[in-house]
Amino acid sequence: MEIQVEEAVVKLILHGGNTRKEAYKAIDLAEKYQFDEADRLLQIAQEQFQEGHVWQTKLVSIRDSETVAHPSFLLIHGQDHLMTAQAELQLAKRVIKQYKHQQRLEERLTKLEKQLNQA
Repeated sequence: MEIQVEEAVVKLILHGGNTRKEAYKAIDLAEKYQFDEADRLLQIAQEQFQEGHVWQTKLVSIRDSETVAHPSFLLIHGQDHLMTAQAELQLAKRVIKQYKHQQRLEERLTKLEKQLNQA
C-alpha cells in the first residue's frame, strides 16, 4: 500500500491530538466521580492512539526509496505528538485509578462517620 508521507504525518498529529483531548476529558469526569463516562472516553482515547500507531507503523515500514520518510521538522513533530499523547494517556489512566480509590476511601469514611454519630 503506497502512502503519502505528509498524509501520514497529519494523521499522527490528528490522532495524537484526539487521544489527548479524550484523555483529559476523562480526567475531568473522573474528578466528578463520573467513572462510567470517564472509562468510555479512555476507550475512545485508546482507539485514537491505536489508529495513530497504525499510521506510524505505515511510515516506519515504507520501503520505496522515492516515498521514504526522510526526517523533517513536520515528521519529527508528528512522531513527538503521538508519543506524548501515549504518555499522557497512560498518566490519565493512573490518575483516574486514583480518583476511583479516593471515592472508595471517601465512602468508607462517610460510613464510619455515620456509625460514630449513631453511637
